Amino acid sequence: MAQLKYTVEQHIALKRVTSIAASPDGTWLAVAVQRLDQEGAKYVSDIWKVPTDGGPAVQLTRGDSKDTAPCFRRDGALGFLSNRRPNELKADEDADKRMQVWLLPAEGGEPRQLTDEPLGVEAFRFAAAADRLLVFAPVLPNVDFDKQRETAARQAKGGPSARHFTQQPVRHWDHWLHQNPDRANTHLILYDDAGGNRIDLTPQATREFAIEPELAASDDGRYAAVTRRTPGKDRVDDVSILLFDLQAKTSRVLAQAEATTFGALRFSPDGKYLAASRGLRSTKGVRETLSVIDVASGAMRDLATAWDRWASPGAWSGDGRRLYVTADDEGDTPVFAIDLATDAVTRISAAAAGGTHDDLTRLPDGRIACIRSTLLDAPECYLLEPRADTAPRPLARLSGFTPADWAQVERVTAPSTDGTPIQSFIVKPKDANGRLPALLWIHGGPIGMSGDGWHWRWNPLLAVAAGYAVVQPNPRGSTGFGQKFIDGIWGNVWGAQCFQDIMAVADAIQTRADIDGGRMTAMGGSFGGYMTNWIGTQTDRFRCLITHASITGLSTFTGVTDHPGWWYLEMGGENPYANPESFDRYSPWRFLSRWKTPTLVIHGELDYRCPIGEGLMLFEALQYHGVPSELLVFPDENHWILKPRNIVAWYSHVLRFIREHMG
Repeated sequence: MAQLKYTVEQHIALKRVTSIAASPDGTWLAVAVQRLDQEGAKYVSDIWKVPTDGGPAVQLTRGDSKDTAPCFRRDGALGFLSNRRPNELKADEDADKRMQVWLLPAEGGEPRQLTDEPLGVEAFRFAAAADRLLVFAPVLPNVDFDKQRETAARQAKGGPSARHFTQQPVRHWDHWLHQNPDRANTHLILYDDAGGNRIDLTPQATREFAIEPELAASDDGRYAAVTRRTPGKDRVDDVSILLFDLQAKTSRVLAQAEATTFGALRFSPDGKYLAASRGLRSTKGVRETLSVIDVASGAMRDLATAWDRWASPGAWSGDGRRLYVTADDEGDTPVFAIDLATDAVTRISAAAAGGTHDDLTRLPDGRIACIRSTLLDAPECYLLEPRADTAPRPLARLSGFTPADWAQVERVTAPSTDGTPIQSFIVKPKDANGRLPALLWIHGGPIGMSGDGWHWRWNPLLAVAAGYAVVQPNPRGSTGFGQKFIDGIWGNVWGAQCFQDIMAVADAIQTRADIDGGRMTAMGGSFGGYMTNWIGTQTDRFRCLITHASITGLSTFTGVTDHPGWWYLEMGGENPYANPESFDRYSPWRFLSRWKTPTLVIHGELDYRCPIGEGLMLFEALQYHGVPSELLVFPDENHWILKPRNIVAWYSHVLRFIREHMG
C-alpha cells in the first residue's frame, strides 16, 4: 500500500495556533499554541513569541500545563492563563485543576503567579494603559474568601449532589448548569495590575455570567463592559451589556432589548464607543447586525446596514475612524474595514488569497495581525496592511504543517430546484487519475458555512490523502450568501429546500468526469447529522452514510436538548405538543422503515446539545429493520471529539467504514 501523504497521527501531532496578542510596541505577537503532551493523551498549550518583522519564533513557556489566552500588561509584561503548579513547595494537590493569571516579566525570567482565586479564573483582561486587571472567577455565596477552596472541596467530596431547577436551561453543551443557592457562580473581580486590591464587582451574581460571558476593558482603565444573561420572554436568554465604571465601582445597563443578544465587545481607542455584534431573533428568523454604542449616552446605531453580511467586530483603527471586522462571504471569511462616517465597506484581505481570518489585533503602526488558514494550510499568524486588497503576509510558522501542495481546491456552483446557485468546495488529490469516489460532507449549524479554512475536527485532507474527493456544499441556511439565503432554513423546513439544494449538488457532482457517480458517501455532524439521517430516509443513492451527533426525531429531541427554548424558535415557533404530526413532518424517525443504506452512527455520551439518545434510537431502528449498521460511542466526549486518541479512533473508523462500502 502506498504511503499516505497525510495521516491522522500527523494531524493530531500538529501544533494548533489558537489566540494572539500584540505587544505594546508592536514588535512581536504572543501566540498560544496547543500541542500533544508527552504521553500523547491530551493537548497542552505553550506561549510563543512571533516577531512582526518576520523573524524566527521563540518559545516562551514550556511544560505540561495549559498556558493560554495571552494579554499584555501596560509595561510590556505578558499575562496568560495557566494551570501550572505554583512555585511554592506546598501547593495544594488540586492546583493543576484550576487556571490562574500568570505573568511573564517584560525583562524576561520565569513566569510568576499573579492571582490566586480559590476556585480558579475563567477569563481575564488587562487595561492596555492603566492599573487595572479584571477577571471572571467562580465564587461560593456567603463563604469567606479564605474558606472558599475548603468549602468547595468538602461539597465535591461529601455532597449533596442534588441539582434543583425551576427554569430552563439546565445544561449547556457538555455540563450541567445550576440554580442551587449554595453553588459557585461566576463573578467579575477587579484587581490592580500587580494582582492586589481585590474587589468583587458583582457580589450578588447568580446565573447572569454562567454561559460564556464576554469581557472588554477600555484602554484608559475607566470602564469595563461585560455581557449578562437574563431570561427572555421567549424562554431564550437575552444578552445585554453591563458597563462598569471602575473608578466609582458602579455599574449600569448600557444596552438591552427583548429577543436580543450582544457579543464581540470592542472599546474604541479613546474609550468613548463600544462596538458589538447584535443578534435579533424571532419565530421568523435570526439576523446579525453590527452596532456602535456611545458609552456616555447609551445611544446606539447600526453600521453598514446595506451590506448583506453578518459581521463581527475585531479591532479599531488607531484614530477610531474605522472598524476592522470579519464576515463570512461566499466561502471565505475575509477582513473588512467599515468607515464609521460613511458606512463604506472595504475588503482588506485580498480576494485572490481567499482563506479564513480570525482574532484580529491592531499594531501601533496600523497593521493588522490575525490568524489565517485555508483548506490546504493550518492556522498561522499573518499581517495585513490596512488598505484594500492586501495580500496577507505570513509570519514565522508554528503548526509544523507543510501546505498541502498534493491536493487542490475547486469552487463550483450548481443550480438548485428553484434556480438558486449553490456553492460547493471540492478538495481532491492533485495528480489523481481516473474517476474518484466522493464524500459529500454536510456542515452543521444549520446556520454556518463550509469555507476555505482549516477544520481540526472534520478535515478533508485526511480523506483526500486516502484517495477520495471531498465535496462540501453550502445549502440554504449557510452564512455568507445574504440574509434571504439564511432565512431559507428557518422554521420547520429542514427537510425541504435545504435537502433539495444538497441533492442538486449531488446530481451535479455525479456527472463530473473526475467523479465516480456510483461511489458516493453522504456524511455530517450535528445539523449535518440530521440531514444525513433525512437523506437515509429519502434516497438510497449513496453507498453508505456516516451520521455524527445527529437528530433522529424532532419531537424526541425537543425535551432533551440543552436549550429547548431556542429549538422552538428554530422551528418557527412550532411545538410538538399542539400538532405532533405537523411538527414531525421532516423528522427522520417517521420514515426509518424506508432506510436501506449501510450506516455508521457516531455519538459522544457527554453531548447535551444533541443527546446520545438520538443516536441510540437511530441505531436500534436500523438494526430492527435489518440495515447494515454500526454504532461508535465515545463515553468521554461531547458534541465534538477532542481527545487525541479519540480523534485517531474517529478517523480510523470513518475511513475504514467508507473503504469497506466504497473501495
